[in-house]
Amino acid sequence: MHKLEKITEQIRQNFETRTAIRDEALKHARQLTRACSLAIRAVHRSEFETMEGFLVESHTLANRLRNDLKAHPDLYYAGYTQDALKEFVEANITCALIQNQALHTPEELGVEYATYLNGLAEVVGELRRRILDILRSGYSQEAERLLSQMDDIYSVLVTMDFPDAITNGLRRQTDIVRNLVEKTRGDVTFSLRGEDLTQAISRLSRQLNGNQVEVGERSGVPLRLNNEED
Repeated sequence: MHKLEKITEQIRQNFETRTAIRDEALKHARQLTRACSLAIRAVHRSEFETMEGFLVESHTLANRLRNDLKAHPDLYYAGYTQDALKEFVEANITCALIQNQALHTPEELGVEYATYLNGLAEVVGELRRRILDILRSGYSQEAERLLSQMDDIYSVLVTMDFPDAITNGLRRQTDIVRNLVEKTRGDVTFSLRGEDLTQAISRLSRQLNGNQVEVGERSGVPLRLNNEED
């Protein structure tokens, strides 16, 4: 029984150490998620200096999380850790694409491939949000550019036909991405048609006004415009 006590004491010490490391990792994961959320909010508001500050903070927290859990792969691959790193991917890629910058690689971000792809899938929702903000101010070529980025992401994700155990549930995320791309394409098309109609009406109005002036000059009768006072 003395040997059993030594065994259980060793186990207890191991559990206490791992619990302390887990608690610290949870704290850093929450901080990382918050920094990423604030970076995304800043880029949507075009507050790029603020965005950059939160991205720098996110890189620091992600590095700390990886280093702290290097000797504890079970904690590193736990859901809360990979979810936080997924948010890290989402924030960095969202900010890059909105600013028309180069895409980050998994190696540059220091994340697993499955985590990278799931974070990439989350980016599509943020790009849709950006496009809708643009369309509220009228149609813009920027909306088409971002829609093309969404389409490219979906085209890649749909080819990753592997078991969920390998991709961490990417198939469900891909289905969500497909729906978002289709809805956004409809919104952009509707806005483009509205813009074309507005321009056509404007051209017709200018043409009609020009014809009225020409008729008035030929007849020698002064042309009264609708906005002139009686």
